[in-house]
Amino acid sequence: MWPVGLGLIPLGLAFGVLMVQTAFAWWWTPIFSLVIYAGSVEYLAISMVTSGMGPLTAAFTGGMINVRHIFYGITFPRHRVRSCLARAYFTYALTDEVYAIVSAKRIRNGTSIVLITALCQTMWVLPGICGALLGLAFPDGLQGMEFALVALFVVLAFESFNATKSWALVGVAVFLGLASYVLFPSNLLVFALSANFVFLLGRWRLRNAR
Repeated sequence: MWPVGLGLIPLGLAFGVLMVQTAFAWWWTPIFSLVIYAGSVEYLAISMVTSGMGPLTAAFTGGMINVRHIFYGITFPRHRVRSCLARAYFTYALTDEVYAIVSAKRIRNGTSIVLITALCQTMWVLPGICGALLGLAFPDGLQGMEFALVALFVVLAFESFNATKSWALVGVAVFLGLASYVLFPSNLLVFALSANFVFLLGRWRLRNAR
């Protein structure tokens, strides 16, 4: 559990620094972390807000990135948590890290599930606040912090490839990304994510039909 949870700390610190370096007040960091609470989407939200992206487009983009959470919820042992309030909390706070820990350790105790969920959120929110306060001491216009978002998505893509070992999926993703760039340059992310989602859904249905 600890290696997974501790991995959140540097990401949280970088997120906090990036927030204040993109002209957000430091207190927006805990607001983003508590209201959105989805690491990759929080990073992306900085770009979406500063670029003036419309709310519907932003909501759709965030939903497409986190659509996997629907499948997490289907297989997660929610019935182990008896309290309705606790169940509502971990439904809101379910992340990749929580799902990975609970699935790998085969944890079935409801109290343990909620505690792990709360601990993972704490290890994301508190470093974010620390990073934001630390970022106030840095000079304005510090270059390069925005690369944290690129690095995060590169790592996520690499981990996903490690899990599937499928070059076909890599090829399809690259092709759809390039096609969206050529055909819809002003809405690249929306169309690329939508096309990938449709492809993966169709692939899943074909596999189940066999």
